Amino acid sequence: MTIRGGLLLVIDVGNTNTVIGLYDGETLCEHWRIATDAQATTDELGVLVLGLLATRDVKRDAVAHAICACVVPPLIHATRRVCRRYFDVEVEFVNAAQDLGMPIRYKNPSEVGADRIVNAIAAYRSVGGACIVVDFGTATTFDVVSGAGEYEGGVIAPGMGISLDALYQRASKLPRVEIVRPTEAVGRTTITSMQSGIVYGYVGLVDGIVQRIFDESDESFVVLATGGLAGLIAGESRFIDRVEPFLTLEGLRLIWEQKKRG
Repeated sequence: MTIRGGLLLVIDVGNTNTVIGLYDGETLCEHWRIATDAQATTDELGVLVLGLLATRDVKRDAVAHAICACVVPPLIHATRRVCRRYFDVEVEFVNAAQDLGMPIRYKNPSEVGADRIVNAIAAYRSVGGACIVVDFGTATTFDVVSGAGEYEGGVIAPGMGISLDALYQRASKLPRVEIVRPTEAVGRTTITSMQSGIVYGYVGLVDGIVQRIFDESDESFVVLATGGLAGLIAGESRFIDRVEPFLTLEGLRLIWEQKKRG
């Protein structure tokens, strides 16, 4: 792929992973997922990002703009300095206190994480109506958007990874296991029993919460899933309509376009 200048660098800094993308207009031309390190210095992050771009033969001066959703406060300053020092651009940080074109019905709108409102904006633009976003990250979050395009609120549950870690740490005889779909619900080994519990347990959690949201509303929702483990759960869920792996990156692009239009 030929990469020309004027690219938009989009950065989603989560508690566990950071997803980085490059947009050429409306096209996501490159993307990477790396582990989030809250202790990383500006230079460590800068060298890492430049290295990722170099693997795709993208020069640093091809990046003309940058926008970021960050839920790890120690990395806000480092990300800003990376963009200034290595790309000579000022990065825009998204937060719920900004006018993003979506009314937020939380009692305290500033409590809504940047990634959640970004997801909601992207989902509403994609669906064009009422929708629910299930994001499988460090936490498993549910974000509800009305047909009128208002962020109604949501649900926050422990994520699959930290739930499994807690089980390993608190039960001395249980091992660390990979999160994969078991072949049957009834495990025949400790490992497959744990895998069944985490995978089918979260399928039940997702479908149970979505059903309650349905029951509390007169609207008809489209349910989107995103995050690293979205595909695993979506294949078993009764309610998830489709998986959008780059929903947050697309939301950042849409917000950037809106800001550019003024």
